[in-house]
Amino acid sequence: MSALDGIELRRSTTAQQVADALSERILAGAFPPGDRLRESAIATELGIARNTVREAVRILQLGGLVRHEVNRGAVVISPTAENVDALYTARERLETAAVSRTPTPEQLAAVDAAFQALTQAAASRDARLVVEKDLGFHAAIVTLLGSSRLNSFYTELIRELRYYLMVLSATDGEFENPETVIAEHEPIASAIRDRDRDRAIREVHAHIEANAKRLKEILAGRP
Repeated sequence: MSALDGIELRRSTTAQQVADALSERILAGAFPPGDRLRESAIATELGIARNTVREAVRILQLGGLVRHEVNRGAVVISPTAENVDALYTARERLETAAVSRTPTPEQLAAVDAAFQALTQAAASRDARLVVEKDLGFHAAIVTLLGSSRLNSFYTELIRELRYYLMVLSATDGEFENPETVIAEHEPIASAIRDRDRDRAIREVHAHIEANAKRLKEILAGRP
């Protein structure tokens, strides 16, 4: 008998499924910033163990969508300029480092495929789909680093990035304009395709800096 007998592999745990579902509700505004996630109430409504909900909330905390407050428990994050700076600095460091490397033909194909997927999504004017493909394009850029650990780290950032991009979309509606979406990303894709590292670094830096600046402007205008 093997020591591994009886182990069952599942694509996704219940806690992960709950975390994904809660994430979608947060992004949709069902849980506004500062709102508590009441574990017992969620467990009762979904008919699952409270420990499962607690693990799901922990996943959301790791993803940056939820934080723990003394005497309140888990609450949905309230976007701040400081959060934007920290998050977008991490993005900028990873993505500029990625485009400074010489990509393999396979990596170039993956980045190009991600850009084409974003272009097609832009035509749909579906903000959620565009945000998904936008982040997929940037994730493809990070794979140029050739590190599975960094890919995993960026995947964690994506959950929080999605939240901020949805804030940007809800205010500016830019993801409903295909021309704007393509114009923002095509220079990056072109520079990578041409293997022009200096231009790619400039384009990535300018893109991320502009997004961070606009987000901070939006947050500054909120109550």
